[in-house]
Amino acid sequence: MQTIRVATINLWGDQPPLEARMRGLADGLGALDADLIALQEVRQIPGVLPNQAETLARALGMNCRFAVATPSVSFGQGGDEGLALLSRFPFAAQSIERELPHATADERRILLGAIVETPAGALAAFTTHLTYRLTDGLKREDQVAAAEALVAETPSDLPKVWMGDFNAAPEADEIRFLRGLHSLAGRRVFYQDAFAAMHPGEDGFTWARANPHVERLRWLAPDRRIDYIFVSAERRDGRGRVQGCRIALDRPDASGCFPSDHFGLVAEVRVAPLDPPG
Repeated sequence: MQTIRVATINLWGDQPPLEARMRGLADGLGALDADLIALQEVRQIPGVLPNQAETLARALGMNCRFAVATPSVSFGQGGDEGLALLSRFPFAAQSIERELPHATADERRILLGAIVETPAGALAAFTTHLTYRLTDGLKREDQVAAAEALVAETPSDLPKVWMGDFNAAPEADEIRFLRGLHSLAGRRVFYQDAFAAMHPGEDGFTWARANPHVERLRWLAPDRRIDYIFVSAERRDGRGRVQGCRIALDRPDASGCFPSDHFGLVAEVRVAPLDPPG
């Protein structure tokens, strides 16, 4: 095993047209043939909507880890919203979960992680979904700093992968912190922004006016890159090198329906050492 293929997509919960969107998500994710998938805005409504992550995992033949972020108390129609990780490889032990700062009954944000037992070794994988308002930059800074502390302390044989909907553009301080360009709480860290590593200077919008679904939340400033695949620093032996990254799930079906209001990302990350010189 030379590389691992990872992908991330915000599912947009149970928003209509749900049946068409779920078909598009299953078909689109299947076509990506990813080893590891991070999902945000995963919904489950007892007696109405089976857990979306588990449904997709069955369709793709993958293992699933799900955690509730915001419970049913805040949804008038019932059900929970959360995060999930899907993996073609087994998960080790129990999930890693932490509530992030500024949680309320109506909007609870978490970090979900798991150890994935790949043929190349154990890989720590994480997903998160930060608060969304344009004026919530300080809250997102607190959330990303708290989440990164847990990512940093989690052991991993291989470089770590952290994916999700961060609700912030690349120039925001909370994203610059992860890229090693800004300090938060007296700390500096470094993660590779997979899309920026492969497409320097390109927009890479994942919340895009080209997707008609964003019209429902048009006040959230479309044409921004707010979904990310972060990879811990490349190691001396080449493990962790980002070898590809692109926008995914950005095409409609024959009826013109996009699978989500977000576009996704897919990346290739090296997990095997490079051959020694000569």
